[in-house]
Amino acid sequence: MIKHRQARFKWSMLCLFGLLLLSCVLSLNLGAVAIAPKEVFQTVLGNGSARQELILFQFRLPAIVLAIMVGAGMAISGSILQGITRNELADPGILGINAGSGLAVVIYITFFQTAVGGLTLAGTFILPIFAFLGALLTGALIMVLSWRKGIHSSRLILVGIGINAGLSAFIIALQLRLEPNDFVKAMVWLSGDLWASQWQYVWALLPWFIILSIFALLKAHTLNIMNLGSQMATALGIRSLRQRVILLIIAVALAGLGVAAGGGIAFLGLIAPHIARRLVGPKHQLLLPVASLMGAIIVVLADTIGKNALSPTEIPAGLVVAIVSVPYFLVLLMKSK
Repeated sequence: MIKHRQARFKWSMLCLFGLLLLSCVLSLNLGAVAIAPKEVFQTVLGNGSARQELILFQFRLPAIVLAIMVGAGMAISGSILQGITRNELADPGILGINAGSGLAVVIYITFFQTAVGGLTLAGTFILPIFAFLGALLTGALIMVLSWRKGIHSSRLILVGIGINAGLSAFIIALQLRLEPNDFVKAMVWLSGDLWASQWQYVWALLPWFIILSIFALLKAHTLNIMNLGSQMATALGIRSLRQRVILLIIAVALAGLGVAAGGGIAFLGLIAPHIARRLVGPKHQLLLPVASLMGAIIVVLADTIGKNALSPTEIPAGLVVAIVSVPYFLVLLMKSK
């Protein structure tokens, strides 16, 4: 059984990595200026024209790397939240963590910047900090309000939904203070637009993403034990409350970084872990890597579809993900007990 699961994990990782690679090549090919696959490989090898190098290396490649980070981070965040709540419907967007992070970023944009996308170099590195703090404060508020002699998963979900609604209202109120052009930009961004598709944003987010992802993988065994229940975890020597808080911090931090770079991409943290769980089972040592690859593939494909489906008009990647995810979410909701 163990050997079968490990073999399935290896094949899943191999197939998903190949699919991710194909998605990246497709994203490099398509756009306002189409570049054939042969020309893409020639440009990567240094034999392309100056225009092709500019388009691939300065515009499309950073957008792809950013999409991979956002997708993988949101998927890992959703996997952790589903693990600590023991609820298949847990997701950073549903719990209000995305809204909290988005509110913090909108506050920063409203009071410290003149326009969305007009960030200074210093603001590039400050923005993820604001997103992290907003997500962290929201996560802490959810924990406090849902606490009643412990944390029950259903209460946590309901509190998160309520906070999500309240924070979304605050975001709209702040957006009304913006100039019309900035309001439109903020609306597009909150819909899940990968606006930070420049190398400076990638370098600002990459160290945080790597550290948090590694930390999450190191906590995979703890997540497995916590799935057995608080009493069983305590009997096995796990401090449930302390570990739940640590894991929640990791989850909200990854979600916060994702919102900072890609806006509010809803349902991604819900469907990616579910698909991964169907492929490799509930063991988090296997689930987290597969879910991260699945999330990356979804965002890369969604971004590619959004940029090319109605060209020259671009659809935010978050809307494409939502269109695909909502039916899946409704099916999960009907099947859940």
